[in-house]
Amino acid sequence: MVIEKKYKPDEEPDPEPYLYVSLEQKRIDATKPYDSKTACWVPDEKEGYVQGKIIDASNDKTTKVQLPNFEEKDFKKDQISQVNPPKYEKVEDMSNLTYLNDASVLHNLKQRYYNKLIYTYSGLFCVAINPYKRFPIYTLRAIKIYLGKRRNEVPPHIFALSDGAYSDMMANGQNQSILITGESGAGKTENTKKVITYFAQVGATGKKKAQDDGKGTLEDQIVQTNPVLEAFGNAKTTRNDNSSRFGKFIRIHFGPLGKLAGADIETYLLEKARVISQGAMERSYHIFYQIMSDAIPGLIDRMNMVKDIYAYHYVSQGKTTVNGIDDDEEMKMTDEAFDILKFSQTEKDDIYSIVGAVMVSGEMKFKQKGREEQAEADGTAEGDIIGKLLGIDGPELYKNLLKPRIKVGNEFVTQGRNKDQVYYSVGALAKGMYDRLFKWLVKKVNVTLDTKQKRASFIGVLDIFGFEIFDFNGFEQLCINFTNEKLQQFFNHHMFVLEQEEYKREEIDWVFMDFGMDLQACIDLMEKFNGFEQLCINFTNEKLQQFFNHHMFVLEQEEYKKEEINWVFMDFGMDLQACIELMEKPMGVLSILEEESMFPKATDKTFEDKLKTNHLGKSALFVKPKPPKPGQSEAHFAIVHYAGTVAYNLTGWLEKNKDPLNDTVVDQFKKGKNALLVEIFADHPGQSAPKEEGGGGKGGKRAKGSAFQTVSGLYKEQLNNLMRTLMATTPHFIRCIIPNETKSPGVIDAHLVMHQLTCNGVLEGIRICRKGFPNRMMYHDFRHRYEILAPKEMRACKEGKDACAKCMEKIQLDADKYRLGLTKVFFRAGVLGDMEELRDDVLNKIFSQMQGVIRGYQARKEFAKLQEQRAMLLVVQRAIRKYMQMQGWSWFRLWVKVRPMLYETRIEDEIKMLRILNISQFHD
Repeated sequence: MVIEKKYKPDEEPDPEPYLYVSLEQKRIDATKPYDSKTACWVPDEKEGYVQGKIIDASNDKTTKVQLPNFEEKDFKKDQISQVNPPKYEKVEDMSNLTYLNDASVLHNLKQRYYNKLIYTYSGLFCVAINPYKRFPIYTLRAIKIYLGKRRNEVPPHIFALSDGAYSDMMANGQNQSILITGESGAGKTENTKKVITYFAQVGATGKKKAQDDGKGTLEDQIVQTNPVLEAFGNAKTTRNDNSSRFGKFIRIHFGPLGKLAGADIETYLLEKARVISQGAMERSYHIFYQIMSDAIPGLIDRMNMVKDIYAYHYVSQGKTTVNGIDDDEEMKMTDEAFDILKFSQTEKDDIYSIVGAVMVSGEMKFKQKGREEQAEADGTAEGDIIGKLLGIDGPELYKNLLKPRIKVGNEFVTQGRNKDQVYYSVGALAKGMYDRLFKWLVKKVNVTLDTKQKRASFIGVLDIFGFEIFDFNGFEQLCINFTNEKLQQFFNHHMFVLEQEEYKREEIDWVFMDFGMDLQACIDLMEKFNGFEQLCINFTNEKLQQFFNHHMFVLEQEEYKKEEINWVFMDFGMDLQACIELMEKPMGVLSILEEESMFPKATDKTFEDKLKTNHLGKSALFVKPKPPKPGQSEAHFAIVHYAGTVAYNLTGWLEKNKDPLNDTVVDQFKKGKNALLVEIFADHPGQSAPKEEGGGGKGGKRAKGSAFQTVSGLYKEQLNNLMRTLMATTPHFIRCIIPNETKSPGVIDAHLVMHQLTCNGVLEGIRICRKGFPNRMMYHDFRHRYEILAPKEMRACKEGKDACAKCMEKIQLDADKYRLGLTKVFFRAGVLGDMEELRDDVLNKIFSQMQGVIRGYQARKEFAKLQEQRAMLLVVQRAIRKYMQMQGWSWFRLWVKVRPMLYETRIEDEIKMLRILNISQFHD
C-alpha cells in the first residue's frame, strides 16, 4: 500500500484540472486544422495509428496518404479510418464519437491520458488508465462534486459510476455490483479502495464520535479493512508494486434509508507459493517486511528473531524494499487498523508470532542420515524458536517432521522421510499456516463488520486478479485466467446478448448482432492451466469476462426481443463459452485434474497424457505450446484464452491440488499454546486428534461430513457462488487499463492498450451502446416521472404505451431515439439525460410560476401597507401646510391667544355639571 498525502479539509487541492478539459485546451483543440474529406487514420508500428492526409484515393484497392513526416505511402482501403471533427477531441464518452473506430478510440484515450484525465466513459462502462502517480481526485472535495449527481452532469470518474449504482439501489431496491477488472498492474486495487471510501462517505451514519468501545465508526472500520488485507494479501510483482495476490468480493450493506448497515468480504485463491518463493524482481507479502522494519518497539526481540531480513530465506529471494513504500509507516497503519477492527492484543501477538514462525521455518536445516532413506536435523535452534512462537515443543516438532505417523489399516505407524520430503513438508506447513491465518483474518474482520442492523440492499465490489501470462505459468495462473474467462463471459453476455434478447422480448424492431465474443468454449475446456496458479487466475478472468460479455451484449438484446422491439440481433463474436467449457465441463481440464488427484498412483505424466488424449486435436482451444525460449521451462500444453494463448507447465499440479500437510505436525499445532494457531487448524481432519472432552473445544474431532476437497474443487464452488451472486445484481463495469510495462507516468504503449481494449470488449460495448437502447423504463414508471411533460395528452390515455407515445409526440422526440416495447420504453444513449433536462425545464417553469404568485402576493401586501402609510403621510403633510399658511393670518394669531381661555371656561362648566349629576344621584 502506497501512503497518500492527507490534507486538511480547507487545504485540499482543486481536483478540477484532473477532471475537466481546460477552456484554454478546448480553444486550442477547436482551432486545429481539419478537412473531413482528407483527414484519416492509418496504422503505425510505434504509435498504433497516426493521422495522415489523403493525397490520392482514385485507386480501387489502395489509397495514397501523406504521413506526419511528409512521407507518402500507399495503404489498403480497409486500413484507412476517418478522423473525428475537433469538437470531439478528448470527448468524455466515446459513444458520442461521430466516427467510431479503433484509431479514434485509442487517440481519444491517449489525449485524455496526456492531459491527466484518466477516466473515460465507453458507452455503459468506465475505462480507467493507470497514471502511475497520485492525482488529487479522490479527496473529500472531489467526492462532493459527485454526490447525488447524474452521470451527464459531472466528468467521468469511478465516483460517478459508484453514485449511479447507489442511486439505482435506492430507487429500485435492487442489489448492485461493481466489477473492477483488468490485467495485473492496471490499478484495480486502488480503484476498489476509492469505491469503498466513496460508499463509506455516502452511507455514513453521521455519528462522528467513536463507538462506545472506542473502536471507531462502521465507516472507519470498512475503510480500515484495506491496510490489513493489503499487508497480508498484497506483494510486489514485476508489473505492480502493490499487486493483490488474491481476489475479493466486498459486499457493503445498506439500510432502508441508504445508511451503512454492515459489510462482509469473501476472498479467493491467495497465492500461497509466494510465501516461500519469489522472483528476482519481486517480493513476498508486505507483512513480512513490515514486521522486520521494527516499527513496533521490541516485537522482533520478543519473537527471538534477528533484524536482518536476509537471515530469512523464504522472504529474501527477490527485492526486500520497494520505492514509494515505507514499511515502517505501513506497519504502524496495519497495527492501528487491527485496533479499529477490534482485534485484541493477544490476537495481534498471536498473528505476529505465526508470521514470524513462517519466516523462521525457512531456516530449518536437514541432512541425509548416512545411506539410509531417512533425514535428520542439522541443528535445532530454529525449531526451538518456532516452538516458542507457536507454543509447541521444538524437539517434538523435529520428530514429527522426520518420522510422521501414518494410518495403516486401523493402526498408526511412523514412516521415515528423506531430506527432500522433509523440506517439502516444511514449506507446505509454512504455506498452510499463512493461508489459514489469512482466511481467519477475513473471518474476524467480517465479525466486526456484522453490525446486526436491518439490511435492505447491498452493493458488491469485485476486485479480482488480472489475466496472467508469465514465462512459467502454473496451476495458480490457470485458476486466475479461468476466473477472468468467466467474468468476461458474464460481461459479454450482459452487454451483448441479454440486451438484444430484451429487445426481442419487447418486440422492438432489431436485427440481432453477433459480436463474436462467446468465451464458453474456453471456459468449458478449463473446467473440463502457465502453472496451476496461472490456470486458476486465467480461468477466473475468463469467467468474469464471459459475465461481462453476456451482460453487455446478450441480455441487452434479449430484452429487446422480449419487448418485441424491431431489432436485428447483433453477434459481437465475444462468446467465451467454448473456453469456459474446456475448463469446467465433464472431462475438462479441471475435471481431469480432480479425477487424477483421487488416484494414489497418478503422476504429472499420467495427467498430461489424459489431457492430451481428451483434447489435443479435438478442441480448437487446446493446442500445442510453442518451443521454450533459452532458459525457460518447457510447457506441456496451451489454451487459447480471450486475452491470448497461454502455455502451461503442469509440474506439481496434483500435489498443489491435493494440498497435503503433515497431519502429525498439524495435530501438534492443535495441542499448542498459541490459541490462534489452534483455531485456524481446528477444521483440519488430523488423523490423531483427541476426542472432544465434555464441553471442550471443537478443534479435535473431524467434522461430520467433512470429505476431502481439492483446491480446484473448492475454488470452482466459490467461483460458481460468485457468478450466481453477480447474476442476481445489476452490474456496473470498470475496465482498468495498464498503459505500459515499465510503470512510467504519462507513457502510452499503443499496441498494449489496443490489445486490452479489444480483449475486454470496449469497442464492441461502444457499438452496442450506439446502435442499441441501453436505457429503459417501465411504462408506469415513465408515466409517473414524465407525465408533467404532456399532462393533458397522457391523462387522456388509459394504456401506458399510448401515453408514452403521446408524450414523445408532444416533445417532438426523434423516433429513431426510442422504441416502444410491450412493457417498457427504450432509449438510445444520452436520451434519458435529455428527457431529464426537459423535465427540469418544465419543473423550473412551474416553480417560477409558483414563486411569481407568492412574490406577487407578498408584493401586493407590502404595496397596500405602503399605500396606507402614504395616505397617513398626506394627511399630516396637509395639516402642516395649513398650519404654516395660517401662521401669518392676524385672526389666527388672535385665536391662538384666546384658545387657552376658552379651554379653562369649558373645564369650569364640566365641573359644575358633574356636581349637579352627583347631587341628583345622591337624592335618588
